[in-house]
Amino acid sequence: MQDQTAELDWRDGQIPVARRFNDPYFSLADGLAETRHVFLAGNELPARARPGFSIAELGFGTGLNLLATITAMPGIPIRYTSFEAFPMTAPDMARALAAFPELDARGLLDVWASGARAFTLGAAQVEVIIGDIATTLPRWQDRADAWYLDGFAPAKNPDMWAPEVMAEVARHTKPGGTFATYTAAGAVRRALAEGGFDVQRVPGHGRKRHMSIGRMP
Repeated sequence: MQDQTAELDWRDGQIPVARRFNDPYFSLADGLAETRHVFLAGNELPARARPGFSIAELGFGTGLNLLATITAMPGIPIRYTSFEAFPMTAPDMARALAAFPELDARGLLDVWASGARAFTLGAAQVEVIIGDIATTLPRWQDRADAWYLDGFAPAKNPDMWAPEVMAEVARHTKPGGTFATYTAAGAVRRALAEGGFDVQRVPGHGRKRHMSIGRMP
């Protein structure tokens, strides 16, 4: 079955907005800075990174988080698994990533245009798993050291943040593993806590007052 691709509108000519969820793919106030604050710092990266470290992500989107991660830990062989229901087309991805000239997106754009969804990028082994998260995540046979929970806003994409999905995130986390997310929604924090995470609400990026992080004992 062919992928259902993302349907986009564009804000200011360079910020992609998902038509299906009416939500932008990255912060209007510097998406790269948000990625570094929320997902990297929130998971204590790159300090925790080591060969074989496993990162998992809900919402591949533009690939911004992947590129920021590889840039932050060059040469460290990691595994990066992302779950995406509506993948971007290669031209849309290229247009979106043009907003971040400090990142070298050429390798990702080339492999994405080829149709490959499992590939090597730098020292990272990457797999983007396409499909409904309620089906794909329970079938995943691995566990993560760190999670990037980067689906569209819970109010606009509730299926991604359903308690059953958050329970699967917890089940697929190694002891001592962490998560970070831009959202501080109470229902999300409660679901992750019920899954076993020690959850904290901490300062968010830019004008966003709070975000959430957590660690599995």
